[in-house]
Amino acid sequence: MPDIKGFAACWGISVIHCPYCHGYEFRGQKTGIMANGERAFHIASLVNNLTDELRILTSGKADFNDEQIIKLQKNNIKIIEKEIAEISHEHGHIKQVIFNDGSKQSFDAVYAAVPFIQHSDIPVALGCELTEQGHIKVDMLYKTSIANVFAGGDNTSPMRSVANAVAAGNMIGAVVNSEMTQERF
Repeated sequence: MPDIKGFAACWGISVIHCPYCHGYEFRGQKTGIMANGERAFHIASLVNNLTDELRILTSGKADFNDEQIIKLQKNNIKIIEKEIAEISHEHGHIKQVIFNDGSKQSFDAVYAAVPFIQHSDIPVALGCELTEQGHIKVDMLYKTSIANVFAGGDNTSPMRSVANAVAAGNMIGAVVNSEMTQERF
């Protein structure tokens, strides 16, 4: 997580990672996107239909091409290029983003992309291949690069959700059962 005062306390409450997981709850509210360039533009395109009050917080010089700038302006999405110093909040609910120059901007929610961290060393210890983002690489049946090792859920996909994890677990159970029964037959 970024070393911004208040960020960790708001994570998962009002500093959120996914419009598909959290967008509906924050629709129509003052929303920020803590990102720059392609990532910020992509999130803006997804969140724009949820709120008319959308700002991109680049924490420095904006990195958008001319076409992106035109689309952002057309959709009335403002860009704030100031460094973020702090997120003011009450029990994890954002009140304001405070910038290094002392200025403040009110928000109800801020989208932020944090890097994925594999929380177990077991996949690497087993020799499982990882993706560039650090997820366990699996095929459509959730088989890893190591024979008889399966993986599913948040450790294999950027689309982190309970529904996806349950679906992966269901598929893995069926595939493992099928392989074991066929092997024994």
